[in-house]
Amino acid sequence: MIKPLLRNPKQLAVMGIQLLFMTAFVQCKSTYQTMKQGNLVRQDQNKPQTTAFVKPPYLKQGDTIMIVAPAGFVPDSTEIEPGIELAKSWGLEVIVGKNAFKKHNHFAGTDAERQSDLQLALNDKKIKAIWCSRGGYGTVRIIDQLDFTTFEKYPKWVVGYSDITTLHTTIHNLGFATIHATMPGGMKRASADAKQTLYKALFGYSYGFEIPTNPLNKLGSASGILIGGNLSIVNSMIGSVSEVNLYDKILFIEDVGEDLYRIDRMIYTLKRTGALKNLKGLIVGDFDYDVEKDTLFGGTHREIILNAVKEYNYPVIFDFPAGHIRDNRSLIFGKEITIDVNANLSKVSY
Repeated sequence: MIKPLLRNPKQLAVMGIQLLFMTAFVQCKSTYQTMKQGNLVRQDQNKPQTTAFVKPPYLKQGDTIMIVAPAGFVPDSTEIEPGIELAKSWGLEVIVGKNAFKKHNHFAGTDAERQSDLQLALNDKKIKAIWCSRGGYGTVRIIDQLDFTTFEKYPKWVVGYSDITTLHTTIHNLGFATIHATMPGGMKRASADAKQTLYKALFGYSYGFEIPTNPLNKLGSASGILIGGNLSIVNSMIGSVSEVNLYDKILFIEDVGEDLYRIDRMIYTLKRTGALKNLKGLIVGDFDYDVEKDTLFGGTHREIILNAVKEYNYPVIFDFPAGHIRDNRSLIFGKEITIDVNANLSKVSY
């Protein structure tokens, strides 16, 4: 049998190709089985997270905070000046990262420069809070190079939203609370309530919210740890070490500039992980998109989200005042809240 094959190079080549295909098939099948078994997923959304959340020390007058730019670039100091003035009016000292106003393509400096400022803020024990200057995009490019060893020993509040959700979810997996709030770059247009709730969150004052009930809300009451952030970023963390465990949590989501079909896709992606099934409750903030452009999709973001979670027995609040809006109320992630949704009013209290 061997001699005839050796005398037929064409047949030998065919057999070689077949062997390669069989090897590739076995490897692909093995990889698929590994993925199917969940070995590549960092969070099991069907099991509770055992880590308790630690709240960093609340601020007091005379404390120092640092403004850093881990994502999009800030044109100049005038962009964040309203935020600096506000913090100083609260009796805080403000340090601005040395690379905060640099520009490298879309970003506030190179990856190394942005990482350097953020690492310094994480390590410096006299810095009691890190206030990210703005969102945009870029935090994910530096998150895996950051060392949180000192931060875990001397935790501090990390404040921001949008792209900063990458920082939120990563820090949550370390077991620490953070603050979802307006950043210095947005303070010049922020509402009085956005400013006041940030002050209360940072300084440890209790507060809550009462908002009109949307007809699409799912009624009910629940208590649980609040967690979440920007839907796009939460979605992009799936399968990484920054994926957040949502079992028994109250999830908050918001987004901006996403077409409705993308919102639909992201919600159903979360659902397929099992993350939506085991929530205690869902709070939906602002979703800013082109309503006229998206009318052909059918429905609104509210109806898309409601359709994805209608089978689950927990309360849902729509139109919560947080997200890419002037009235971006501050939320403490990692802290237990109670939500009560009835036909007339929705209440959220810490």
